[in-house]
Amino acid sequence: MNYTLPKSLDGFHIFMVGIKGTGMAALAELLKGQNAIITGSDVPEIYFTDEILQNAGIPYYTEFKGEHITTDVDLVIHSSAYLIEDNPELIRAKELGIQSIIYTEALGLFSKNSFSVGIAGIHGKTTTTAITGTIVKELGLKASVLVGSGVPSFDNSPIYVNGNNFFIAETCEYQRHFLSFSPNIILVTSIEMDHPDYFKNMDDIFNAFLEYIALLPEWGEVIYCADDPGTIDLIIKAKNKYKNIVYTPYGETAIGDYRVTNVKNKPGESIFNLAGFTTDFILKVPGKHTLLDAAGSIAIISALLQENKENPSCKGPEIAKGLLAFKGTKRRSEIVGEVNGILFIDDYGHHPTAIDTTLKGYRDFYPGRRIVVDFMSHTYTRTAELLEEFSTSFSGADIVILNKIYSSAREGYSGNVTGETLYNKTLKYHNNVYYCPEYSDAVSKAKEILKSGDIFVTMGAGNNWQVGDILFKELSV
Repeated sequence: MNYTLPKSLDGFHIFMVGIKGTGMAALAELLKGQNAIITGSDVPEIYFTDEILQNAGIPYYTEFKGEHITTDVDLVIHSSAYLIEDNPELIRAKELGIQSIIYTEALGLFSKNSFSVGIAGIHGKTTTTAITGTIVKELGLKASVLVGSGVPSFDNSPIYVNGNNFFIAETCEYQRHFLSFSPNIILVTSIEMDHPDYFKNMDDIFNAFLEYIALLPEWGEVIYCADDPGTIDLIIKAKNKYKNIVYTPYGETAIGDYRVTNVKNKPGESIFNLAGFTTDFILKVPGKHTLLDAAGSIAIISALLQENKENPSCKGPEIAKGLLAFKGTKRRSEIVGEVNGILFIDDYGHHPTAIDTTLKGYRDFYPGRRIVVDFMSHTYTRTAELLEEFSTSFSGADIVILNKIYSSAREGYSGNVTGETLYNKTLKYHNNVYYCPEYSDAVSKAKEILKSGDIFVTMGAGNNWQVGDILFKELSV
């Protein structure tokens, strides 16, 4: 792509197709923060990003029409879910000679103008980016951070802006979108099979990440989770292929400054140490996976401080203060509220590993409480490919409610796996499972089940968060 953004975006009109996507909404706010004029469009269905866009004062249509693209539009940015040959707005932009680029290409344009960190991996991208940004804010680093979700420590915005010396963003492996990014540092959280509608097998996923690492400059850095088997396999391949890269591990099995030690779990918090610091770090968000994300974030912060010619170990107390300020992100172990003794949590976990580790994390973090989870699987292809793994991933929950599968505009599925298929499979491994395909079914069942002391978790990348929202509001009256 030869397109470049103008140096000043003042008055530059950008129309965004699929603006309610998590990354798109974040980018919209980032662009508006640079004084661009932002408008857009998406489907009428309500998502949590509606609130983000409305709070940012960004207008958007809830339908796709070619007439929305007028001659005063300078650039169109679109989600990868919408194709130039199919979407009426993208067709109209082409007719008018207006440049259209996808979200990840726009993100790549930003990354070229700063010392940039791309955070990647099958799980943990959003949380790691949000923790990094929260610590960046505490330290006052001259950086911009883009997260694919709202962050409480950013006043529920998906972005934090305090200059452009550094740019930190989560970057997505799907369709190799992260290859548009221009990284100086890459962090890899985890590698395993996902996106079966695009990746053929694990080798295909490994090759995508190797291509991403190849974009690093000479002596660029890969920060990686040493506790994740897939990531270790990737790093072995990368070290054989790329010799002039710095490889920095983090985790309980890591060697070096970011080895996690002395982990203590208490109700409502986790305490841990890192080998290169004398400070105690406290995390108030559940799950061992979140603790590992925090360790990776501290490794990133250390690299940025070193780039600024500062000693990270001397900044330990400030880093710890930033970590303590992290309260999670929108839809990542998000505390909706507590009513009648029932704690409502919403989580985006949509892969079997994420489900398993998140639910077990709640078990450790909230000892003695019964856990009821309402899960909506995201995409038919992922459910079919990982059916066995999904069916065994709910052991951390006492009661499981399964919804119908939430499809994606990007997939074409002709098989016979449904939400009921997952229900029947899960029954083999869990003795307390209900199938409630629609919201109304799930709400009714949850009302029968829930009692004081319970935790009710809505989980998945679909829109079943509305089940918890409806229940919470009804019980709060």
